[in-house]
Formats: sequence, structure tokens, C-alpha cells
Amino acid sequence: MLRSIQAITHRSTLQKSYPWLRPPFIIAAPMRVFTGPNLVLCVARAGGLGFIGPGLTPASTAEDLRSASEILSSAPFPPAFPGVAEGTSLPLGVGFQMWNGDLESATSAVRTYKPAAAWLFAPREGQAETERWIRGLREASPETKVWLQIGTLSEALEAVRGNVKPDVLVVQGAEAGGHGRTNDGIGFVTLLPEIADAIAKEGKGDEIPLIAAGGILDGRGVAAALGLGAAGVAMGTRFLASEEARIKKGYQDEVVRAGDGAKNTVRTHLYNHMRGTFGWPEQWAPRTIVNKSWEEKQAGVEFDELKRRHDELLKEGDKAWGPEGRTATYAGAGIGLVKEVKSAGQIVEDVRGDARAIIQALNGI
Repeated sequence: MLRSIQAITHRSTLQKSYPWLRPPFIIAAPMRVFTGPNLVLCVARAGGLGFIGPGLTPASTAEDLRSASEILSSAPFPPAFPGVAEGTSLPLGVGFQMWNGDLESATSAVRTYKPAAAWLFAPREGQAETERWIRGLREASPETKVWLQIGTLSEALEAVRGNVKPDVLVVQGAEAGGHGRTNDGIGFVTLLPEIADAIAKEGKGDEIPLIAAGGILDGRGVAAALGLGAAGVAMGTRFLASEEARIKKGYQDEVVRAGDGAKNTVRTHLYNHMRGTFGWPEQWAPRTIVNKSWEEKQAGVEFDELKRRHDELLKEGDKAWGPEGRTATYAGAGIGLVKEVKSAGQIVEDVRGDARAIIQALNGI
């Protein structure tokens, strides 16, 4: 009963911070480059919360926030969306990778455009770096709520015991796409309730809402997450197959085509390195759909030759993705549940509707 009360309190907290949200709360996670202004505003208009992902450079964040502001100026939210029509902040969030991010650039963008939320992930220097970012963002924009993505119980406890605490914790399970825990991740089905119990024992159970992430692609995942005590859910892979995603056709086609994520996805830095991205802290690695590059690595082909083959195929456009492709196709283990491309708003509406139907049906048990 206590956990149920806490979940209700957490949902109320989110509703006050983001009054346009409609339950169950659906969040579009910040995926690097893929989640831009059009996608996150489409999610917001459907009653969800979308996060602009990190861009190719630190300056990309300010550019995307400016674009979102311009879109809202020409097509503002109607009065039916309380807290948005007044223009106190942008009805969206923005994501930052701390390990290679620029705090000065981030605080400047947040100060200027005042997004409703900022999502932090992957500090190279641990809790001390996280607290510097939280403090800096709050000083720049006190109305911007700070979300922190974690993937282990120890990370969660560090966050709630710290001198500067986040407003929301995103509990990412091992099923997630993109970068997650390399060797010590587990599914959110066990991770989230363990974290909820531990935070409650710390006396912080009422203060920090938990958002479930990792392998949630439809209403069934939402209903499960809410049953575990989540205040809402974050989805990434499902929005790769949205009309508004900034994604190559070959990449999107592969997300829709692929299935059997336990067999056909893997966590590895191989694709980062072939794309020229080095320096990720080793505790995080991206989950990707496997293709020729991974198969040939397993067969013993040297990296330099893999890189050469990768770069040659990139010149052929959409052929770079797919079973015979060679480039990164970051996606979660739940790819088999992605069947078609839809608008981001329709995804939110469909997932929310299915979750409600499941919850209503369970009420009769």
C-alpha cells in the first residue's frame, strides 16, 4: 500500500511540473541527433514529454531549442494545455551526455530557452560531476527540472545521498538501446522496485519520482512499469520508427524489420569506434542490431579492415544498414515489437490507450 501511495504522489509531482501531461505519462527519451524539435513537440501535443537529444556539437542544443521556440511561436499550444500557453517554459526537455558535454554551453542554452526538463547521463567523474551539472543547470534556470538516468542501485543511492539531488530518476533497464550499463545492468522489472525500496529506506521515497526505461515499446510495457511503481515510462527505440525522427531511411527500415532482440542485438563499442567515436567511459556501451561488422569481428577480422569495409559501404547510403550492412544501428532488445512507422503523436496516443485498456481490465481481477 505504501508503494502505491508513493506512486500516486510521484505522478502528482510530475503533473504539477508538466501540466500538459496526460496519464499514463509517456516520455520520448533523448536520443542523440534522432529526437529533434519536431518530434518532441509532436509528443507534447499528444500529452507526453519529449526530450531533444544531444547533437553533433554542444552548440546543437541551443540551435534545436531555438527551432522549437520558433515552431511554438508560429503554432502555439492552445489554451487547453495549461502552463504552456503562458509561455513560462518550453514544453519539452533536453538531454546532455556529461562525459563529453560542455557545461557552459549547456547552461547558456537552458538559461536562454528554459526547457521544462534537462536529462543528464554518463558522468566521467561520477557523483561530483553530476552535482556540478545539476547545480549549474538550476542556477541557469530554476524552473527547469533535472532528470538523472541511472542503471544500477548503487548509482541511485549515490544520487539520493548526494548534496545536490535530481528531481527525477530515470531507471534504465538492460534491455535499452543506445548506451547502457556494459556489464552490470539488469532489467527494470527487478531494478526499479529494488531502487524504490532502497530509496524509501533512505527516507526519500516521497521526493523523487522514478521513470522506467528499457524495453518498453507498447501498452503492455507501460502497464508493467506502472505496476512496479514507476510514475511514467521513457521510450527510445519505438520513436526511432516515428515520422518525425531525424533518421536515415535505411536505419529506420532496419528497426522495423529486425526482431529477436536477444539474438540480434548486442552491447559493444565496436560501432562507436568505426564511426570515429572514442572515449566513452567503459561502464557504458551501446546496444545495436548486429550486422556484417559484428559477424566478421567475431570471425576474427581485424579492426582496420572492418573500418575500411564500413567506410566503403557508407558511400552507398541506405545499404549501410540491414543484415548485410556495416554501420551502427543502435536500438533496444525489444525491436521485435516495432512493426510500423507512425507519427510520434500517434505512438503516444496508441501506447497510452493500450495501457489504459490493460489497467482497466486488470481492475476486474
